[in-house]
Amino acid sequence: MEAVVARGLTYRYQPGGPLVLKDIDFHVSRGEIAAVTGLSGCGKSTLCYCICGAVHHNRDGVMTGQVLLNGKNIRELRAASLALEVGMVFQDPDTQLFSPTVEDEIAFAPENLCLPPAQIRERVEQALDLLGLAALREANPYRLSGGEKHLVALAAVLALDPPVLVLDEVMSQLDQAGKKRVAAALKRLRDMGKAVIAVEHNLEAVSFADRLLVMEKGELLSCGRTAELLADREFMEARGLIYDPPGL
Repeated sequence: MEAVVARGLTYRYQPGGPLVLKDIDFHVSRGEIAAVTGLSGCGKSTLCYCICGAVHHNRDGVMTGQVLLNGKNIRELRAASLALEVGMVFQDPDTQLFSPTVEDEIAFAPENLCLPPAQIRERVEQALDLLGLAALREANPYRLSGGEKHLVALAAVLALDPPVLVLDEVMSQLDQAGKKRVAAALKRLRDMGKAVIAVEHNLEAVSFADRLLVMEKGELLSCGRTAELLADREFMEARGLIYDPPGL
């Protein structure tokens, strides 16, 4: 069974409006990292919102087609059930952070699941260790750098242990050390059987992904092995994703 399946997925912000996503079909397996790229405005973030169910539960708009998470149609899942199937880190982490300390932020979701205290503590420690945040456990998330906020938001999502992770531009505000931390964490999560979908402009930051999904104007143009697509310079240049100055 595939972890994520999209079939004929379309989305428009309002009835009768232009299509933002146009007949998207793809799947992501367990133990696989799929990177999504394309120029700004191509529909990458909207695709993320559709996968995690945000457009269905919290946003206006019209979505057609199907999104399945581990064989379950997101239309049939309540918000609480969705949180156990998929975790998303948004492009702006300030929309997700609200607790007074990093440790409290990570513990919040497991506490609301009424997990035993020992299990909550274990999940918090695992998330802190995985992302190298132990030294910040008592810090106020609002006083952290943009990159550190992204790491805390990711740690909070990991504490729920969802089988599917969706990351919207998580690498964008990280320094090189932070990018290496996240890349190492994602590889470990892949080895644990998680399915990861990571939206990124910086292709170098996600070169370790198993597959690359290239979007343009709401369409999924290509979905193939990352190394093969990156090697197709003519295709990537035509999409405006890489550029070689004249004479090089």
